Amino acid sequence: STGERVCLAQRSEFIEGMKECGIRNDSLLGLNYVGAKIQGEEVGKEIVYNTMQIPVGGFYQLKLADGTKVWLNSLTQLHFPVTFTGEERKVYLTGEAYFEVKSDKSRTFVVESKGFSIKVLGTCFNVSNYKEDDVSRIVLLSGSVEVAKADKNYRLTPNQALEITENKIEIKKVNAVNSISWKNDKFYFSNERLEVVMRTLARWYDVDIIIETPELKEKVFYGVIRKYENISTILDMLKKTQ
Repeated sequence: STGERVCLAQRSEFIEGMKECGIRNDSLLGLNYVGAKIQGEEVGKEIVYNTMQIPVGGFYQLKLADGTKVWLNSLTQLHFPVTFTGEERKVYLTGEAYFEVKSDKSRTFVVESKGFSIKVLGTCFNVSNYKEDDVSRIVLLSGSVEVAKADKNYRLTPNQALEITENKIEIKKVNAVNSISWKNDKFYFSNERLEVVMRTLARWYDVDIIIETPELKEKVFYGVIRKYENISTILDMLKKTQ
């Protein structure tokens, strides 16, 4: 909250800031805020926020103070309270994350993102909202979510996706498990334009990919790719499909 930066690695340690203490980094389970506390003069005075930033090609797990689990994808940022107070549990997301929200009927869990907000009590869902993408997508795996956008509310049931573009908002039937393939070390593409496929690969492999032929951008692909393959193997595989 004071601007201090901590580099997280696969080691077990406790992390303490000028306002925060009791944050645990686990070598297997990631960052854990369940035992975190506010210390000093800040106790009870304000909501103290931390920000987690995932680099290109990065991936990390986070457990929030209420027990909610969050998996963060490459080039994602989550802004969240060290401890939750009041009637809402609110976090702010840029990028892509999968949430398993701890049920608490007395306090709604809210994800604020670019141009919309998501309200839940206890459920599992994926949010993809990178600023460079044309489509923002919320996919529900279990439970129920309500998405607020432009003074309208949209309620999702399991295996539904809400897709938001500049000109349209649409609810689609999907196989929700495929939306979190990135969490399980795979990329899953279904009827996806080559431009979107390349953007996804660029975020993970830290490369710049330029499609010089305009009509190639619109080519559509289906398939599953292992995330830890060498990128040259993946590009060769895409080449062979055409």
